[in-house]
Amino acid sequence: MKKLVFASVLAGLCLTAALQLKAQDNITIKDPAEFNAFQVAMGMTDPRGQASALEGFLTAYPQSVVKKMVLTQMIDAYQGAGDPAKEEISADRLLQIDPANMKAIYIAVALKKAKCAKTSDAGVCDDSAALAQKGLTVAKPADTSDDDWKKLTAGTYPSFHSAIALADILSKKDVKAAIDEYRTELMLYPLASTTGGPALVDTLQLAEAYAKPDARDMVLAVWFYARAWNFAPPAYKAQIAPKMEYWYKRYHGKLDSGLDDIKAAAAQSLFKPDDVKIKAAPTPAEIAHDALTSGDPAKLGLEDREFILANGVQADVDTIWALMKGQTTPVPGIVIEASTTVIKVAVTGDAKENKTADFIVNLKKPLDEKDVPVAGTEFKAQPAAELDGTIDSFTPVPATATRPATAQIVVIDGFIQAEKKKAVAPAHKPGPAHHAAH
Repeated sequence: MKKLVFASVLAGLCLTAALQLKAQDNITIKDPAEFNAFQVAMGMTDPRGQASALEGFLTAYPQSVVKKMVLTQMIDAYQGAGDPAKEEISADRLLQIDPANMKAIYIAVALKKAKCAKTSDAGVCDDSAALAQKGLTVAKPADTSDDDWKKLTAGTYPSFHSAIALADILSKKDVKAAIDEYRTELMLYPLASTTGGPALVDTLQLAEAYAKPDARDMVLAVWFYARAWNFAPPAYKAQIAPKMEYWYKRYHGKLDSGLDDIKAAAAQSLFKPDDVKIKAAPTPAEIAHDALTSGDPAKLGLEDREFILANGVQADVDTIWALMKGQTTPVPGIVIEASTTVIKVAVTGDAKENKTADFIVNLKKPLDEKDVPVAGTEFKAQPAAELDGTIDSFTPVPATATRPATAQIVVIDGFIQAEKKKAVAPAHKPGPAHHAAH
């Protein structure tokens, strides 16, 4: 599924004072040349120039007593220069000499997580998660006050849990573990901080996780989609809304004002209160019966008819099949597989999503090899090219953990009706000129 990102993962890398390395009073550079080089490099204001000067300093003085301070400043310089690759290298170098340095851990986790999200590379994702786990276990330094440590962990722990969650999904394929991490992360934020930035991004990720088959909870998927929708920029609302509506309808059975109530409640609370409910949809059999009896069954579309065949009680199945069998009908959908004699098509939304054929069209006359439609070809109603045939039989296909019940319908005497071209009226030719008699 396509990922939606509201802002760069790196947007929050400006660190608070709690993350800055504190200068040690007892650090003394004895070599005047080294001291001067250090002063010059640390005093530069151009990030690129400073990064180059700091690299030069460490090349000249690789064992300097201020190496930790130089590497810390180098991270900031490369960040200011917009060079995340060297920023990450600098953080890794700092961790080699100071494994518990929270600033270096935070920077390295954020940069590795960004690459994990972009590439889905399991090694990168696992590295990010392992370093994040380490960050969560770093002990408070003796010279750090409880208040400063509280501020530091409040700023870093959410990012660590987010990185672990992303690796759980992309590398470990453990959606339930990712949900636990995202929930832990979001509980660490003050409520006011969850309406934007990384918290809002991961609220949407939590909704996506609840929609996945391995940990599906349609009510919570709707809730967190609604929460994200409330505070998303307009362009992203348009992408979130169909997912929110889909899962609401899938659980509740139809779109109604109840979704507006959910959106209003989600605007006030990050996590769903126990007293906020979504009424479950009627059973598939009840939905099928309602579809059959609420209007003229002869006017039902193929998708509704197939739903009744797959889910209705026998009397309803018999009623709709009596209207379908032997009828010639267009078969609009996406080709899954085709040969010169058979075209297999996904017609319903569920069939398209699962890339399975729910209509098997047996052609009346074999096609030439060059005319066989390729997988992914879409047949629509006229005036586009249209696939037609006569409905002959069907087989119910039971639901699975990842796919609802459906029916596979066999069509005979199929044929492809060519696209109709709009007729163009012939150009009008003026008749011979008539001159009035004088």
